Amino acid sequence: MNKKRTIVVALGGNALQRQGEAASEQQQRVADETVRQLLPLIQAGHNVAIVHGNGPQVGNIVLHEEAINTPDVPSLPLEDSGAMSQGLIGFWLQQAFHDAFMVNQMNNRAVSVITQTIVSLSDPAFQNPTKPIGPFYSEDEAKTVASERGYTVKEDAGRGWRRVVPSPKPQTIVEADVIKALVHAGVTVVSTGGGGIPVLQDETGQLKGVAAVIDKDFGAAKLADLLDADTLLILTSVDAAKINFGKSDEQSLGEVSIEELQKHIDDGQFAPGSMLPKTQAALSFLDGKSGRTAIITSLDKTAEAISGSAGTIVKS
Repeated sequence: MNKKRTIVVALGGNALQRQGEAASEQQQRVADETVRQLLPLIQAGHNVAIVHGNGPQVGNIVLHEEAINTPDVPSLPLEDSGAMSQGLIGFWLQQAFHDAFMVNQMNNRAVSVITQTIVSLSDPAFQNPTKPIGPFYSEDEAKTVASERGYTVKEDAGRGWRRVVPSPKPQTIVEADVIKALVHAGVTVVSTGGGGIPVLQDETGQLKGVAAVIDKDFGAAKLADLLDADTLLILTSVDAAKINFGKSDEQSLGEVSIEELQKHIDDGQFAPGSMLPKTQAALSFLDGKSGRTAIITSLDKTAEAISGSAGTIVKS
């Protein structure tokens, strides 16, 4: 970790919530552990921006909203729930950073930024919503909800029916210039949570939230591009991208070329909704400029991956 870099870190859901640990105190404890793993990057002098997933948290907020949905207390739109999750997770992380800086006698600051990400209605995702959100319904309940509230509903792997929403690609991030100024000033910034709150921009430049979910890794790649970051570090539950995953000839990918990684994508080596968007996001960041590095690894391998000795590493 010699050269000072600007690093955008994309945190997977496991970095904030573990299976069966949904209570706020438990999630804050996980956030503390996550920050301890990231602290060496800041101690080494790198400028760091954090992007986090919000799937479990926004899912819980939606379940709460649906449970109390009455004429007097109507449930909030999905984009509002996304904003609430950004504030909640941002609070956990910036508090964890504050405490870690104090314990280590570091004169650093951390802040979270509620972030809006512009998407386009012409994105094909709006014609084919696929992202399940909220509670399970019986088929009859689902049809009622669809007709009364205008939801698109689909059967979810034989477990029941759920609302599905689009997952469009991010076009740009409204607050990117503010985030860039803070990061370049040495502030650790938590932003673009859950890929950012999806918004549409009209011809006059006005913004309006839309019910959609942006993939967090694509949001992180877009932020990294807009910040002109040196490194996009995508942290997940495995220490590297793997080919022939789960088979006897499974192989971890170390440093690979853009062409090699693209070939593995084309060959269907990575699962949709899992490693596929991470590899695609890595390539989209690298496509923006030469001299960039994208890394896919696990949280506990962060320091080794930044030094080049762990993870899947791709350079432009």
